Amino acid sequence: MKRKLIAAIGIAGMMVSIAACGDSDKDSGGGKGGAEAKELTVWLTVDAQNNWPELVKAADAAVKKKHPGVKINHEYYGWPDKNAKLDAVLATDKAPDVVEMGNTEMLGYMVKGAFAPVDASKFDNSDAWLDGLKASVTYDGKTYGVPYYAGGRVGNWRKDIAAASGVKSTPKTYKELTADLDKIQKKQGDKFSAWYQPTRDWYAAMSFVYDAGGSIAVESGGEWKANLSSPESVKGLKAFKSVVDKYMHADKTKDESDRYIVYGQGKSGMIFGAAWEGATSEDPKNDKTGKLKGNLENFVVPGPSGKNLPVFLGGSDLAVPVKSGAQELAAEWINALTGAEGQKGLIGKGNLPNNKTDLATLKSDPKTAVPATAAESNWFVPMAPGWGQVEKAQVLQTMLQNIGTGKKSVEAAAKEADAKIDKVINTK
Repeated sequence: MKRKLIAAIGIAGMMVSIAACGDSDKDSGGGKGGAEAKELTVWLTVDAQNNWPELVKAADAAVKKKHPGVKINHEYYGWPDKNAKLDAVLATDKAPDVVEMGNTEMLGYMVKGAFAPVDASKFDNSDAWLDGLKASVTYDGKTYGVPYYAGGRVGNWRKDIAAASGVKSTPKTYKELTADLDKIQKKQGDKFSAWYQPTRDWYAAMSFVYDAGGSIAVESGGEWKANLSSPESVKGLKAFKSVVDKYMHADKTKDESDRYIVYGQGKSGMIFGAAWEGATSEDPKNDKTGKLKGNLENFVVPGPSGKNLPVFLGGSDLAVPVKSGAQELAAEWINALTGAEGQKGLIGKGNLPNNKTDLATLKSDPKTAVPATAAESNWFVPMAPGWGQVEKAQVLQTMLQNIGTGKKSVEAAAKEADAKIDKVINTK
């Protein structure tokens, strides 16, 4: 959603022991380092720093009110380099007390024993956490993190560009979508991207794969096997390639990390991304056209199958490293950020909540009905022990770039990706 979830699993050789759960009278889930700790170090990604710093300040204030004199330090990292830095520090005695993780990154760290278990019952709405997020923090029957927020994908287009081509409403079928985009592309010319779709954006590409009945990998008898070269997956990859070939007239080696910035430059008519991206593009500091404010519209993207395009239900989790000396205080801070008030703030920033209760309320609100509805049809990454190694190697991104640039055929690129995935997906 707002970032690349690139997992890095290099924690080999790290000797850790899982601390016992804390005193049940504490508002926390950790056990090592009680709430009496006087200092807390929180690692978050730049998303929080750039998009909702006031929510972080509110969490700080809540903890400081309960624990006068406590010092809270914040460090912010970009998604591409965060885990390399985390791996390095986890091998020392200077681990942070709270760390933000992409939900696809959690598994490898839980397997290695890097995070302390928490008592899920002590966190707001834990009994209604979204399934994909709940699964991402659960390993061997224990909970090792707290869902922070979720993010699906929605279509977003410029109403003025659409109207200039005679298109007056958002499409309800894939046939309508492509017909509308054809009109926009013809009207705007070949230097304009009717649909700005970064080639390396595997979240979007896999939506087409799952829409076609394919998948990244399948499990049988406890073993995972890559499935990108199956007929169904190839069909989905070809549908994705068609979008890139017809409507993406920009650098076909890029990923989605700066999509909202590119969209704000005014050379594209539509994106398929996290719900917050459109709103961020129309921010005056990103809108280079001066025309985006109030002129962008989210919609549920229809898929070639005839159903809504299934979206990746990603998101972030917050975890407490097992080496933290302030686990109880860390858990209190996490609950302050991810609790009821924090969820309201995150929803206001265009994110999906971490729980089904809040998600249901969003469907009845016209302002949030689109992302909430889109999130109902979703997919998630294979919960395989070696999945993090697949992400770290950027196997899917490489495959998609080869397909999008025409370096390899869909079939050849998918077959190569399958071979790479099969080598590591079952490795702990």
